[in-house]
Amino acid sequence: MTEHSFVGRRDKFWREFAETLGSARLTQERAGRFPQDFRELSQDLNTARAHGFDPALVERLNRMVLEGRQRLYNHRSFSPRPILVFVTRTFPRAVRAHWRGIGAACLIFYGLALFFTLLCLRFPEMAYQVMPGYQVESLEEMYNPESSHYLSPRELAGDADMFGYYIYNNVSIAFRTFAGGILGGLGSLFFLAYNAVFLGAAAGHIINAGFRETFFSFIIGHGSFELTAIIFSAYAGLLMGYRFFVTGGLSRGASVRRGGREALPIITGAALLLVIAAAVEAFWSSQVMVGAGLRFAVGGLGWILLALYFALAGRGGGR
Repeated sequence: MTEHSFVGRRDKFWREFAETLGSARLTQERAGRFPQDFRELSQDLNTARAHGFDPALVERLNRMVLEGRQRLYNHRSFSPRPILVFVTRTFPRAVRAHWRGIGAACLIFYGLALFFTLLCLRFPEMAYQVMPGYQVESLEEMYNPESSHYLSPRELAGDADMFGYYIYNNVSIAFRTFAGGILGGLGSLFFLAYNAVFLGAAAGHIINAGFRETFFSFIIGHGSFELTAIIFSAYAGLLMGYRFFVTGGLSRGASVRRGGREALPIITGAALLLVIAAAVEAFWSSQVMVGAGLRFAVGGLGWILLALYFALAGRGGGR
């Protein structure tokens, strides 16, 4: 290829691209074509450099590439569509695709929680075997309706502070639960069981202490999102551990990458649920001035809507 033939063939395109760069606003057609035109221009620059063409030509193309890159990456507008697609299709479909494994994780979690609740109801001293004494006393103080803090209204700034704390706390629990999958899934299984045992022991002790209404009216609002997210995080970790050992004929690295692709929408959705849980816990669950009956009703509705979401969202339509 000669420089003369190269310039003769591509000069019209370069002039049009320079005109596009000089436009304050792009038409819809030009904006849609801009990324492809930018790739073509970059290829032209590489061609000119590879053939050792006139430095002035190389500089002209390089300048347009730099301006085009700035225009391309500085003016991309945010689109909520990928988020909307994830929430309405990708996440619920991923959960349904793994319903057997997630169902098994649910049985482990809620089965252990119920077992330790009943165990602590029958043997109250068991709560002290699961939690240190100071933590048991802290739980009693937290849910005692006669404690000094219980009916003290919290300012909006305090709710916002607690929102940040709940996000940090919830995400740290979910991250540990998911990251435990690196130990062949055993770490995820341990954290899933530990959280279930702790929840069951706390519930049993609080019921024995006579504070069941304040306890359950508090946790029911955000529990649907938080507990579901913990189960999803554990399952995602278990899936990674499973793919490490059961490769299905793939290399171990390819099998783990496959597990990562499968687990990604589940752990991402779990993070979204934890943010929702933190918001509900900070701005709704803690509003003790609202009647317990209303909080039970809203919390129960949340469980129902979440179940319907995973059962129905994303059905039909294209993949």
